[in-house]
Amino acid sequence: MLQQNSKQYQRVGRTIDDFMTLDYTGVGLIGNIYAALQKRQPGFACLGAAERIVEAVKGQGGPVLIATGFPEGGGAPETDGPVGAALMARAFFLGLGVPTVIVIDEDWEEMMVQTCRGAGLAPMPFPADGVVKGIDYLRPVYIRTVPKDTEGSHRVSDDLLERTRPSVMISIERPGCNSLGLYHGLGGRPLDGLVADLDYLFYQGKQRGILHIGVGDGGNELGMGVIAEDLPTFSPKAESTGVPGRGGVAAVNAADHLVVANVSNWGATGIIAALSALLENPIVFHEPELEIRCIECCVNSGGVDGMFMAPEPAVDGISALEWEGLLRTLRASVRRTLGDSINWQGERGDWRQLK
Repeated sequence: MLQQNSKQYQRVGRTIDDFMTLDYTGVGLIGNIYAALQKRQPGFACLGAAERIVEAVKGQGGPVLIATGFPEGGGAPETDGPVGAALMARAFFLGLGVPTVIVIDEDWEEMMVQTCRGAGLAPMPFPADGVVKGIDYLRPVYIRTVPKDTEGSHRVSDDLLERTRPSVMISIERPGCNSLGLYHGLGGRPLDGLVADLDYLFYQGKQRGILHIGVGDGGNELGMGVIAEDLPTFSPKAESTGVPGRGGVAAVNAADHLVVANVSNWGATGIIAALSALLENPIVFHEPELEIRCIECCVNSGGVDGMFMAPEPAVDGISALEWEGLLRTLRASVRRTLGDSINWQGERGDWRQLK
């Protein structure tokens, strides 16, 4: 395990968070969002999340629960969120040996199944008794669907927590309700009837003392309540959508630990990179080619890009090929930050010692 008092710990924590805050999309929000997070939650966001996840899983034994799914036009799910959820599930299995349950609306099940296959996982039917177990010689992931009506989603949520007993709950690019209990896109678009009320699931999880890690990129995602008071100072629709009686887009449910990034899937990658560094296990961090396959599987089964609003192999307007380059750069940077270098004689080790 990477030690907190080491220089490597400090370097890798800073490097990963710096990657998270680069404004790849050009939207212009992430700098203010990260500054607000540091005001409310000082320290390394990604490395801190990885540490808390490891502590919770080792203390309670898993599984991990991840909720995702954000509707675009006509209720089609966007690629941001499901891809990150699937790749985190892979990382948790390979790094911590625990399976993941991904919670998503019932009409997006096939998309989530295929996205998980793209991430190199084997989606399994959710067990009737709710007890999630590992399977020898397989990398399983379980998909639990939730109906969109309030009564049905609450019933499934209660049952899921009671019988599955997750050690960690993660929300990634999942709509979070505002102070009036309403859901919106970042620009104020109402999401009435398009998503299940999974805020309830996470509030109930908090009542049970289950760690909630939130991942978001705009402020309207579940878990982003950590910075809800700060959002109106720089996010135009945070306080008001402009429609009377609807309030603003700022989500009120606050995660126990929040990770923010320019794109939510990129925040998932930050957690994966941090987990890989923390465990000193490079296998945990997936190859860039796997990310491309995962995105393509998502769009081939119903996902749409959140910028193009079409089944383009992209996430928030960034093509899969561009993500491949970003991942390749982050992987190499983290490796070098941890001291992996080759000197002029071909010796491998810390360049500070080899020069």
